[in-house]
Amino acid sequence: MKEKGKYIKLYVNNRELITPGDILAEGDVEPANYPYVIKEGNYIVSTVVGLVDIQNNNKIAVIPLEGFYYPKEGDIVIGIVEEVGVTHWEVNIRAPYKGVLTASDFLGRTFNPAQEDLSRYLNIGDVIIAKIEHFDRTRDPILTVKGKDLGKVTEGKIIEVDPSRVPRIIGKRKSMLNVLTSETNCNVVVAQNGRILIKCPNEELETILVLAIKKIEREAHISGLTERIREFILEQKILRGIVSGESK
Repeated sequence: MKEKGKYIKLYVNNRELITPGDILAEGDVEPANYPYVIKEGNYIVSTVVGLVDIQNNNKIAVIPLEGFYYPKEGDIVIGIVEEVGVTHWEVNIRAPYKGVLTASDFLGRTFNPAQEDLSRYLNIGDVIIAKIEHFDRTRDPILTVKGKDLGKVTEGKIIEVDPSRVPRIIGKRKSMLNVLTSETNCNVVVAQNGRILIKCPNEELETILVLAIKKIEREAHISGLTERIREFILEQKILRGIVSGESK
């Protein structure tokens, strides 16, 4: 990370395990993945537990091993309505900010608050799949449900995982997600904020799917996990009599 004419001092090694508040570097170096890494004065500081990722373009990142969801425009999130306003809903998206869904966006038409009550359409506790439409840290994220497969959730079960595990649950080219869906025959929607909507043919397959997802969450750092999850699901299906032992 040295460049002529620049001062850079590293306090950590690549792939080193660090904790919140640890100083990673100082000088002419930039955080590569805010908000997991921030700049305080002349220092680069971690905000999470994770592994150091030293990049060769004067940037340093942290691969979080645990974390929170930080909204980004374009992200798909699963939210829970927490407050019904006059012209909008406030939605819990597992972030430091509440998501805001306007009545006009949800209804797809102009809305007259003097004549209609928003709780007729979405009430406290209702679940939605939405997209982060606007977010610039000066106000709460604006949500939209305009788009395919977005809107109110009417069936299925929601489970939560650490948001930092979402890429592992999806996998490269959706490899892990394809294993989960094909081996359990369940419909799985993985949102960027660590909420997962699952709909399964029966309770046995639902239980197996949940166990598999939790296993991925625990073992996200282990290589070869996709095939191990495939084998785990098969073992669970044999154990529960869904398939015979000869299928293994």
